[in-house]
Amino acid sequence: MTTEFTIQQVAETTGLSIHALRYYEKVGLLAPIQRASNGHRRYSAEDVTWLEFLVRLRETGMPVQKVLTFADLVRQHPDQVSERRRLLEDHRQQVKQRLEELTHHLQVIDLKIEHYQHLEATGENDSNCIFWKHYLENALDDKLNE
Repeated sequence: MTTEFTIQQVAETTGLSIHALRYYEKVGLLAPIQRASNGHRRYSAEDVTWLEFLVRLRETGMPVQKVLTFADLVRQHPDQVSERRRLLEDHRQQVKQRLEELTHHLQVIDLKIEHYQHLEATGENDSNCIFWKHYLENALDDKLNE
């Protein structure tokens, strides 16, 4: 017997709202979901696995339209993977770029924390905050040269 899941169970598993699950089906991110005799949706394990992947794409910033393109490629051309691979490679590059940006922002935050720790340790005040940009540039250069 195939395991079936209710919409509530799938919402809890995937972190998507019931509304989002219905929307995903309506716009075609999901193939039509099987229904029980009472009309309630019954998701398969494959549906849940597919949704988990869609959630990863969305959480990494892929726009719904691109996710929809990917889903259409999967359904309409199951034996042709090159275009899907290219779409994912493009997305991977965008995710890597975003990670680099976030890493840089995190470095700046870490340096500001270090700056405040220095001020606390020395009893200095932050009245010279105008010099922060110069301090930041030097500190980032030092970290890059390590």
